[in-house]
Amino acid sequence: MTTSTEMLVSIAVLKARPGQEQALKEGLMALVEPTRAEPGNLDYVLFELRDQRGTFYMREAFMHQAALDAHFAMPYFQRFAATADDLLEEPLQLIFLEQVSS
Repeated sequence: MTTSTEMLVSIAVLKARPGQEQALKEGLMALVEPTRAEPGNLDYVLFELRDQRGTFYMREAFMHQAALDAHFAMPYFQRFAATADDLLEEPLQLIFLEQVSS
């Protein structure tokens, strides 16, 4: 069980609606720099599936749950979240990971 003092690592999976691939990519790219500047952020990198354009993976790491909660509350994240239903083919999937090697 994750405690409030443990690092949180996750992969967000975001699949664009047909025709919304570029808009989704631009929306996600706009999150990268401000998120990296957040005090509790450790990692925030966007990937696109090579063989399935329009499907994105955001690798994220935050120092603790409070940092992740603060990220979700940021105005730029809230602006993105408000557009997500129009951009996404299916609901965002957030997969939390536990590191097992160094």
